[in-house]
Amino acid sequence: MMSKHPAASVSRSNKSTGFFSKIKSNFWKDPKAAITNAYRSTDQFILENSMQLGPGGSTAVTAIVIDGKDLWVANVGDSRAVVCERGSANQITVDHEPHAERRRIEKQGGFVTSLPGDVPRVNGQLAVARAFGDQSLKAHLSSEPDVRHVPIDPSIEFLILASDGLWKVMKNQEAVDLVKPIKDPQAAAKRLTTEALARKSKDDISCIVIRFG
Repeated sequence: MMSKHPAASVSRSNKSTGFFSKIKSNFWKDPKAAITNAYRSTDQFILENSMQLGPGGSTAVTAIVIDGKDLWVANVGDSRAVVCERGSANQITVDHEPHAERRRIEKQGGFVTSLPGDVPRVNGQLAVARAFGDQSLKAHLSSEPDVRHVPIDPSIEFLILASDGLWKVMKNQEAVDLVKPIKDPQAAAKRLTTEALARKSKDDISCIVIRFG
């Protein structure tokens, strides 16, 4: 799942970048390396096709479920994965915020602004330190994902994948509590996006819910 930046026109469909087709070659041999390489290839594809896709960029979160027993999640930016484990929200991705990666950004020639009333931004522009695309900021951004393997056991009930349009107006536990009684994953995702809109979210809202068991 991809979530575009406000000024971008990058498609949110994985089909447009062939993301999952890039994973197949060596996933079973080295899942983490395969996912990382797929992220790099997707970033390169977006950069090479910026004339058609637009000059902006996108955050992303992905999940691969294997036989209902293993979960591989990865992300760049502030798109997030949260599991419901015994009723409690457990965030299993990392929000790539500029202040946390200031040293790397400055080493690459960029800077991080922290102005009153605003969030930290790369070069005063972007509120995430990792993203696909963003040609004008690419020298100071990373498209390297955080990749995590999570064994799926009976304590894990469902997974929420969502962009920052949801998480900026809703805490992890709030999201879990809201959809815990909803058994249909599509209905649960719709409930979350509807609630985010009701809370006046001004960012892109993309959401997927996966139930286990």
